[in-house]
Formats: sequence, structure tokens, C-alpha cells
Amino acid sequence: MDTFEQQLNKYAELVVRVGVNIQTGQVLIVHAPIETAELTRRIVAKAYAAGAKYVIVEWDDDAVTRARYEHASDDSFDYYPQWQADSMVHFAEEGGAILHIKVPNPELFQGIDSSKVSRAVKAAAVARKEYSTYTRNSKISWSLIKAPTRAWANKVFADLPEEQRVDAMWEAVFRMARVHTEDPIAAWHDHIAQLKKSQNRLNEKRYKSFHYRAPGTDIRVELPEGHIWRGGGGENEKGVYFVANMPTEEVYTMPHRLGVNGTVKSTLPLNLNGRLVEGITFTFKDGKVVAYDAESGKEHLTSLLETDEGAAYLGEIALVPHDSPISNMNRVFYNTGIDENASCHFALGSAYPVNLEGGTKLSNEQLVERGANVSLTHVDFMIGCADLDIDGELPDGTIEPVFRKGNWA
Repeated sequence: MDTFEQQLNKYAELVVRVGVNIQTGQVLIVHAPIETAELTRRIVAKAYAAGAKYVIVEWDDDAVTRARYEHASDDSFDYYPQWQADSMVHFAEEGGAILHIKVPNPELFQGIDSSKVSRAVKAAAVARKEYSTYTRNSKISWSLIKAPTRAWANKVFADLPEEQRVDAMWEAVFRMARVHTEDPIAAWHDHIAQLKKSQNRLNEKRYKSFHYRAPGTDIRVELPEGHIWRGGGGENEKGVYFVANMPTEEVYTMPHRLGVNGTVKSTLPLNLNGRLVEGITFTFKDGKVVAYDAESGKEHLTSLLETDEGAAYLGEIALVPHDSPISNMNRVFYNTGIDENASCHFALGSAYPVNLEGGTKLSNEQLVERGANVSLTHVDFMIGCADLDIDGELPDGTIEPVFRKGNWA
């Protein structure tokens, strides 16, 4: 059994070599919570060893983030420094890579006016609109990874004594990232190959639509002509393969923007920018959310749906078997990047142009014309469970089972 130090080194090596897959002469930005300094330092060292020309670390601190919402003047929440957004575009134009250690504290904004958070998120999205085309279209390599913070560990492992929680979270992160294997990089190459098999099978089928049924869910989703299923990772515009989410267990594509009809019920809580929303129900008609509710946090959904016109339409559907590594941990992680890989899910907001034949070469207007959704936002919510059945409609109209009881049929 490896020591913690050895596992930490293996994890840093993995995210550099497989996640962002750093190339010789490349500049890397690492976006990291201040609590993850030990891992971050190792990532920086591994990136230089892999040939990075320069590594920039941008630190996040919950106390600093919250201070703004407690003390800043009201006009702060509609502001985002344009020079900062412009510098990210310049960085992307030069072919840099970006690694986010993404662990939003599920209770960071408790007691904060929800509209302040929504306005700040929207201001950032508007300012960074040009930069986001580089990530949405996979023009550059980017990866979101996980590492424990105390606030997150306290929420997820509240059933353990406090002194054991961070260690338990490390164990979970290492397990879902396959770091506990002898050779995590080889294990990831095998895993990606398996996801590719599912992806290729779905692409060969050319399904026209899916019908989802589960407790509280009865919804039909049409797929646009030329849709592409993806899974594991993909190539940037220079042909370098990277994995945008670690962990990842999904295969995903885009629905037709106007082809979603019925009601869907969420099966896991949603951490929406540091605010929890639980027990969500959405009703769609001709693609648009026409009614919605939540057992708690409904006001945060209201803010999300008001982001822009596209926020009320779906941009992604993803398939994850209920019998999969993260799901089998039987724990809610209050982190979409993990929970979405334990469960089939949908995403409100922008579609990924890589999920449409020729999509990365199309303007926003052309994407919408082809049935893709365009929005400033992209928010996944989980709908998978042990009772989920999905039927697929083939091009000739034949209906066949795709999922039964939460797993591949």
C-alpha cells in the first residue's frame, strides 16, 4: 500500500500527464484553493518536469470570497475586471493550458442574498464570454480536478469524527481518480478506452430520441441531426488529448434545443455556486422550462433561469450507469463534478459545440439553427437512480431499451 505522500505524488503526476496533458513549452495556470497548497506545489513541480515553460498559480480563499458579499458596495456584484478576462483570451490564444482544483464549499454563501451571487456569476460570464469559447470548443486543454478542503470534508463526512473527515475525503478522491492502482496513468488509459466503447456504440446507433422514466420523471428528449456522443476526454485544436473532468464516468451529447417535453425530478442535491438546491422538479415544453420547483433553494433556481434566454433550455444529456465506482460509494459529495459522475444527468444552458458534427466551426446563430443551445451558463443536475429506465428511438422508428433499472440494458 502506498503512503499518503506517494499517492499525492501519483495524483499530481496523473493530472499533469493525463488531465491537462502538459506539452513542452506550454504555459500552465493552476487555479487552487489555498487549503490545497501541498498538492498544488507538487502539481507545479510535475508540470515543470513535464516540460512546462511557466506555471502560474492563482489562489482561491473562501474567507476572501465571502468578504466581498458581506462588505462590498452593491455595484461590485455587476462588475468583473475586463482586463482580467482579456488576459485569459491572450493566454488561450498562445495555447496555454488551465487546471482547476474545483471544490466549492456547499455552505459558503449561507445567509448571503442570493441575487448578489447570481449577479456576480453573470458579470463574470459576460466578461469571459470570448474566453469561454476556447474551453467550450476544446481549443485549449483544460481540466477540473478535486482535492479536500475542511469545509467540504465536514459536509460530506459529517457522520465521521471531525479529525477523520479530511483523511476520508482524500481516500475518496484518490479512489475515484484511480490513484490507488499501481499505475494510475495506465488505469486511466484503460478507463478511457472503455468509455470510448460506449461512446462508439451510441454513435453507431444514431438514436433520434430518448424516453426517460423514473419516480417523478417522464420526459422525452429529441437529439439533433449530426449529434456526437463523447466520453473520457478529447483533443484540443492542436490534436493533444486531455481529460476535462477527473473523475469522469459519463458519455454525453447535446439534446435538440426545442425537443424536450415532460417532467424530470433531480435525485441528488445541486451545489449551485456555493448554494444548495434540493428536490428539484422541472417541466419542459418544446425545450423550455415552463414550470419548476424545489424542496429547498428554489430562489437560486429562479436566478439561474433568469441568466439569459438559453438558461431555460437543456444543453447536455449524459449517461452514467448506477452501478459505477462513484455511485457505489453511496455518498453525496455536494460537488457537481463528482455527483454528475455517479448519476445520469442533464445540464441547463450552453451545449458543447464538440457534440455536433462541424459544431466548433459554427457561429452561435448557426448552432441554434442546428438545434444546439447557447447560453452564458452551463449547470448540470442529477437525475439517475436505480429505477431509471431509458428507451431509445432508432432512425427507422424502432424503440429499444438503452437503460434498465439504472444500468445499460
